[in-house]
Amino acid sequence: MNKLNREEFRALRAQAEHDLAQSREVPSILICAGTGCIAGGAMKIYDNFKAECESRGLKVYVGLKHDTDEEKSLHVKMSGCHGFCEMGPLVHIEPMGVMYIHVKPEDCHEILEKTVLGGEVIDRLVYHLDGVAYPKQEEIPFYKKQHRVVLGNCGTADAEDIEEYIAKGGYSAFEKALFEMTDEEICRDILDSGLRGRGGGGFPAGRKWDGARKQKSAKKYIVCNGDEGDPGAFMDRSVMEGNPHSVLEGMMIAGLAVGSDEGYIYVRAEYPIAVKRLEIAIEQAHEYGLLGNNIFGTGFCFDIEIRYGAGAFVCGEETALIHSMEGKRGEPTLKPPFPAESGYLGKPTNVNNVETLANIPIILTRGAEWFSTIGTEFSKGTKVFALAGKINNVGLIEVPMGTTLREVIYEIGGGIKGGKKFKAVQTGGPSGGCLTEKHLDTPIDFDNLLAEGSMMGSGGMIVMDEDDCMVSVARFYLDFTVEESCGKCTPCRIGNKRLLEILNKITEGRGSEKDLQTLST
Repeated sequence: MNKLNREEFRALRAQAEHDLAQSREVPSILICAGTGCIAGGAMKIYDNFKAECESRGLKVYVGLKHDTDEEKSLHVKMSGCHGFCEMGPLVHIEPMGVMYIHVKPEDCHEILEKTVLGGEVIDRLVYHLDGVAYPKQEEIPFYKKQHRVVLGNCGTADAEDIEEYIAKGGYSAFEKALFEMTDEEICRDILDSGLRGRGGGGFPAGRKWDGARKQKSAKKYIVCNGDEGDPGAFMDRSVMEGNPHSVLEGMMIAGLAVGSDEGYIYVRAEYPIAVKRLEIAIEQAHEYGLLGNNIFGTGFCFDIEIRYGAGAFVCGEETALIHSMEGKRGEPTLKPPFPAESGYLGKPTNVNNVETLANIPIILTRGAEWFSTIGTEFSKGTKVFALAGKINNVGLIEVPMGTTLREVIYEIGGGIKGGKKFKAVQTGGPSGGCLTEKHLDTPIDFDNLLAEGSMMGSGGMIVMDEDDCMVSVARFYLDFTVEESCGKCTPCRIGNKRLLEILNKITEGRGSEKDLQTLST
């Protein structure tokens, strides 16, 4: 495809919106193709559906377009993560809105026969709770308390189709920023929205962008931090897998705001599906003239490359990440100077994590005021969390800031496995802490979690029950930090090892009162 100007892009969007509306009249099968469901056999389910359709003479479409006069046709799509990971593999049937759980490849024949062609719901494949069947996703308690903003397209769209992303409003925020806003206005909108960095630090994103914007340099960089090293965390991975274009669009808008023509996505090599879908998205954006030189004939140039990380936890810290990108040892450095002043190759660099960037197009499209109405006074918007551990509904969730731990664990998470007693939830990764029963009514936001001795972190939540030993939990996280330490600083290199030795003694039954005193000092 030749590079588009603004009018041609708008015509393309109008056509994509029309095709999407038309496609909704044709039955669609959306198979969750996130990492968890793929591990459970989702690709075999996808292949079986296509084979079943072929055997019945049904024409299968994988994009938005279809022959409107073709009666025997349907869409079969690979979507991103639906979030309800505990119940995967998941299959969604549209326009009925039916969601099936724990689907097996051998179920494809029955689903096609009874549901897609016959309009009948298969009771044994729908979610049941306390004797009640929930055939539709929006009715399931797991989803009811959620507010899926960043995850809005994950599970509802083909993760590898740029036209479906455009049909749902994709790249319209970039178009608006490119033609209707100055760099200062973009930064002001992000600042007014109240968006704080979702990677753990919680620094106001608009202030960070404006700091990089004001730097006098002919070369600046935009970096997306997709490293995500916390144990039990899979939020950013799922966004990259399920809605990669939202990340690209956020980076492109950041490039406009900061004055950069070059962006990098730093993603760990252990995320092959995320890497593949990002590569496809970048290729598609090039094909449509959304990346490259002279975008939409405006003279603005911006391109994006992927850089691979080796899975070092320390490289989630922005200065260590930048060193890794430069081919150096992944070690943090003291700030200042901040990356906005001197970052990648010594040039001003803006670093945001995946979830932060995925929020940007939504803010510019719906407005800073809309975004700021969600959440709490000092923590605006929603937050994506990975629920893991001893909880019934392991999965990916998105809730407004200010939602309580009790709501997340008992209403969305479905309570503790086996009806056991809740003991604690670990938040914030190895740098965070554990919150107990007395903290269950704590509203989840940056400041409340810090006040209670933990932190938001990137969004991992690991739930523990009455059988878990908190000393063993502490020992596990110390073992992790010792293993992942870059070795640069003495407290981490030596102090953590001494702490781990004491905790090993205690967990092996060799501890003493003196050990407790040593730990406390």
